[in-house]
Amino acid sequence: MGRASHAPGGPEGGALTAGRTEAGGAESTGAAGSAARTASAEETARVDAATAHRVTADPVRLLLDRHRPLCERAVDPLEIAAGLEAHGLTDRAAARYRHRDVFSLAEELYARVPRPSSGPVRAPAERRGDDRDSGHRAAWPLYALLPGAACLATAGVLRLTGGVLGDGVRNTLTAAGALLVHLALRSALAAGPLRAPAGSGRTALYTCWLLGYAVYGEELLAQVLSGGPDGHWPGTPAPLLGLSLAVIPAAWCAHLFSVHALHRLGGSRVLEEFGAGVRPVLLVSVALFLAALLPLMLLADLGYGGRGVPLSAYALGLLFFLARLETAHGLPAPAVRALAAACAVEAAAPVLVLGGRVPGLDLLARPVDTLVAAAGTGAVPALACGGAALGLLAHASVALARASAHRRR
Repeated sequence: MGRASHAPGGPEGGALTAGRTEAGGAESTGAAGSAARTASAEETARVDAATAHRVTADPVRLLLDRHRPLCERAVDPLEIAAGLEAHGLTDRAAARYRHRDVFSLAEELYARVPRPSSGPVRAPAERRGDDRDSGHRAAWPLYALLPGAACLATAGVLRLTGGVLGDGVRNTLTAAGALLVHLALRSALAAGPLRAPAGSGRTALYTCWLLGYAVYGEELLAQVLSGGPDGHWPGTPAPLLGLSLAVIPAAWCAHLFSVHALHRLGGSRVLEEFGAGVRPVLLVSVALFLAALLPLMLLADLGYGGRGVPLSAYALGLLFFLARLETAHGLPAPAVRALAAACAVEAAAPVLVLGGRVPGLDLLARPVDTLVAAAGTGAVPALACGGAALGLLAHASVALARASAHRRR
């Protein structure tokens, strides 16, 4: 009986056997789970290693994924090169992607993006026109004529009605003519090479101030310096007529610059080479505009009695041209700052003179008194507009020499 109580088939033996079986099953399950987790980790490591290898073996793919919207939207490799430069990618950085320059890298990115094969492939020069809106491509020279024509018509009507109509009617005609010139100028700036991209800076307020000062500012400063202002003072509308006529050469010079810049962009292989070739084109365009502005200003002055065109009118014309050129190429912020700086200097001159009348503050008026005594009241707007124009020209020689300034917008 004692032997029977300890037999393996007894209750205690059965329980012991079952316990060993359960323990063995648990150990087997744990070992299987551990093996599965190890296999999964190894598979993940192999995938990560393969992904890292692919990125290392094909770094251009990573750049393509990062800039895919730009590459899919581009009409040619030049636009991709300009976009990469705008994101800070230089020729030296292109070496990390196994390319000698940004242009060759852009060509590979352009080739990797699938595109529809229907229709003939046009050359970059055909796809990238100077005018962003093809519907106005043939009409923009006509639009450029409108501001000068409207200003001439207004001046002619006022000349013919002198001494015939009353002051109230003539003031109404002047206001109507100003509105007509404004609408014509908006039409000229909405098409062609002077057209600005959507969302550009607002310069209307600064432009109106500068034009108003060109007509009335010098006489106002003279009145303030002499103890006034006293009553009304006459204006000099000749600069307005000359500047409105100058829209025509401004549009053609901007067109010349854009066409030659795009030609340089298509023939350049290095960004530095493109910049070195564009800067002389910019300077030539500015020189041609000034050469065309001079006779137009003289003709406008002859129409108003030949009293002479102040130097400030030429400086203002140059400032307007450079500001619009930068705005048309997607750089409105520097243009707004330059116009605002010129307005600030012109506004500060009479304020300083008036402030100098306060006892003990006569030093405020001394800079203006010295400048006017040396070069006349026209020295203030000449200094304001000329200084702003020179600063904007220095900025344009750098900013407009980048490929990103000539992207299709």
